Amino acid sequence: MTTSNTTTFDLSIDDLIEEAFERCGMRPTSGYQLTSARRSLNLLFLDWANRGLNLWTIEQATYALVQGTSSISLPTDVVNVLEAIIRQNNQGINTDVYIERISREDYLNVPDKTTQARPAQFYVERTNVPKVYFYPAADQNYTFVYYRIRRIQDAGAYTNTSDVNFRFLPCLASGLAYYLSLKFAADRVSALKAIYEEDFQRAALEDRDTASVQFVPDLGV
Repeated sequence: MTTSNTTTFDLSIDDLIEEAFERCGMRPTSGYQLTSARRSLNLLFLDWANRGLNLWTIEQATYALVQGTSSISLPTDVVNVLEAIIRQNNQGINTDVYIERISREDYLNVPDKTTQARPAQFYVERTNVPKVYFYPAADQNYTFVYYRIRRIQDAGAYTNTSDVNFRFLPCLASGLAYYLSLKFAADRVSALKAIYEEDFQRAALEDRDTASVQFVPDLGV
């Protein structure tokens, strides 16, 4: 028995659109349908950012802080910040210290936001240009190291492949088919939506951290 010995299967945006239209019982025959499909695909990517963590979009990033830094602007492709540390370099040795994320209300209630010390807390302002506010403000040079969720990259050219982990390709195809059915195959909307939600749930259940967790009861009185 001979196998391919490859595990590189992927779909170009063009192939993905064709697959989705076939599930709608039709083939794209006009430039408008291709443009419409690519637009729906980009909207689908944005919806996934609202549905929860996509592990392949979690990245570590850094930002150099100087004395007096109390806030920084993050790249516009940042969806959210998950966790962070403050890194201090002392004679070539890095020391990482956990920094706590606080709410807007907690940051607002800080009486003196100009106090300088090693930052111990941060607040994320999730606007079009995300910002991070630190308390206290940095009293010297530090490195802010954080894990961010970034936006899924746009579809772009039809010859591109999608910025999606291979485990989500079936879900991507069924999701795009559902979106296209809303415009081109109304009789299949219910069926394609059910398939999409099932595929997404299956992929999302697998797209998680599998580190072991131990719960210990608190027996203190």
